[in-house]
Amino acid sequence: MSKSEAQQVWEDHYTERDRVWSGRANVRLVEVAEALPTGRALDLGCGEGGDAMWLAERGWHVTAVDISQTALDRAAADARARNVLERIDFQRHDLPHTFPEGAFDLVSAQFLHSMAELDRPRLLRMGADVVSAGGTLLIVDHASPPPRMAKSDHHHEFPSAEEVVGSLDLDEAEWERARMESVERQASGPDGQPATWVDNVIVLRRRAGS
Repeated sequence: MSKSEAQQVWEDHYTERDRVWSGRANVRLVEVAEALPTGRALDLGCGEGGDAMWLAERGWHVTAVDISQTALDRAAADARARNVLERIDFQRHDLPHTFPEGAFDLVSAQFLHSMAELDRPRLLRMGADVVSAGGTLLIVDHASPPPRMAKSDHHHEFPSAEEVVGSLDLDEAEWERARMESVERQASGPDGQPATWVDNVIVLRRRAGS
């Protein structure tokens, strides 16, 4: 799928309804970021901006990236209403074909799965490359298809946390595995029935001297 087709897929996704996401920050981001000193953060696939705004409200300067201009426009409007727009730089990128500049103390990839074709290992490696010395790479993804997802909805596999980290091909002398685990959470299936989601939580720290 070409870049223009990928953008159209996500524009269609966001224009189908007035609001796609809850606006709340992802729980694993909150768990990890609450323990970190504030600095510069990169939010890859920011959607409607819930994570970016949560970080900005706590003093972070955030570069928030998404392929959908509709999602970014909604996020910017909400950030303005929450008085944090000056702390967030919203940028449209067709990841990984274009990528934001700079170095970051926190790079966050929350459920960076795609309904369009996506070279996810390459994108996550690019995210690792821009983590500052002493900084954190946080990856949270689905370890198995979510209950509401039809098999045909997404064009990717669901690798384990070990497989995700292995695909990054990081220098172990430069990186510390601070947290790697699968975490269950309760949700609802397509018909409202209780269901269990399994997420990978990966926290990698770049050693201060690297």
